[in-house]
Amino acid sequence: MGKASRDKRDIYYRKAKEEGWRARSAFKLLQIDEEFNIFEGVKRVVDLCAAPGSWSQVLSRKLYLPAKLAPDTKDDDLPLIVAIDLQPMAPIEGVIEVQGDITNARTAEVVIRHFDGCKADLVVCDGAPDVTGLHDMDEFVQSQLILAGLTIVTHVLKEGGKFIAKIFRGKDTSLLYCQLKLFFPVVTFAKPKSSRNSSIEAFAVCENYSPPEGFNPKDLHRLLEKVGSPSGADDKDCSSGWLEGPNKVYIPFLACGDLSGYDSDRSYPLPKVAEGTYQSLDPVQPPIAPPYKRALELKKTSTQGIRQLENLSLDS
Repeated sequence: MGKASRDKRDIYYRKAKEEGWRARSAFKLLQIDEEFNIFEGVKRVVDLCAAPGSWSQVLSRKLYLPAKLAPDTKDDDLPLIVAIDLQPMAPIEGVIEVQGDITNARTAEVVIRHFDGCKADLVVCDGAPDVTGLHDMDEFVQSQLILAGLTIVTHVLKEGGKFIAKIFRGKDTSLLYCQLKLFFPVVTFAKPKSSRNSSIEAFAVCENYSPPEGFNPKDLHRLLEKVGSPSGADDKDCSSGWLEGPNKVYIPFLACGDLSGYDSDRSYPLPKVAEGTYQSLDPVQPPIAPPYKRALELKKTSTQGIRQLENLSLDS
C-alpha cells in the first residue's frame, strides 16, 4: 500500500506525520490522558517497550518540555523520563534511553539509579508481540507481556502510582483484570478513539498502586497463579473459567477521546493544497534496527543472487 493510499485510509497515520509523532499510537496515550488525567503531578515516568518512541514523545511534550520552558523551573525540578526497549531508539529531548529487558530485575535497578533512588509516579507500556491472527494465542502472549511488565512495575513504581498497559481483549480478560486488581484498587479497561474498532486492542488503566501487605516481588508469579487457580496449589490450570457464572467479574470498560472526532476505521479524503496535488509525508523517524531488518537483508541478498545466476545463464 502506497503512502498516499494509507494517508487516505488511516487519518491518524496521516495526522501523526503532520504533527511530528513517530507513530499513530501517540494519539492513544493522549486520549487516555484526556479521560484519566494520568500526567497530573507526575515527575518520574517509565516507558516500557518504548521503541520507536511515540509514547516517549508524548511524555516529553506533555511533561518535560513545558517544565523546561517555564521561567522559574530549576534543573533539579525537571521531570525524569526513562524509556526502555530491547531495540535502539533515536534520541528524544528529555528522555533517558535504556536498552534492556523489562523482565530483568537489573533493568529496574538502572531505572532507580536514574531516579536518584526514588520511584516512578507513572509506568506506561504500549508493547505488543508480533500478532499471529489467532486471537486466543495473541491474547495469551500479550497478557504474559503485561505480567512480565509487572515484574519491573513492582520494583520501580511508588505506592499510589499509575500503570498503563496495552491489552488484547478475549476470553481470559477477566483473569488479567483480577491479577491487576491484586496491586491496583482501581482498574479500568479503556478504548481510545484512535484505536480501531476492528482491533481487539484496549488499554488497562491501573490507578493507586497498593501492593498486598508484606508483598515481596519474588512472590509475584505465585500470587498471579493463585488468582487463576483458586482451588489450590495442585490446580495448575491458571484460567478465567471460574470467573463465570456466580463468580462472574464485570470489568469497567470506557471509550475515551472525543467521540465526535476522527473515526479510526473510516477513510477520509486527502486535504486540498494550493499546489493541486497532496504530497504524502515520510514517517517522522523510521526504526533504527527493526526486528525484520535481517529478513530484508537476506531477501535482498537472495534476490541479487538469483539475478546473477540469470545473467550468467543469458551470457552462456
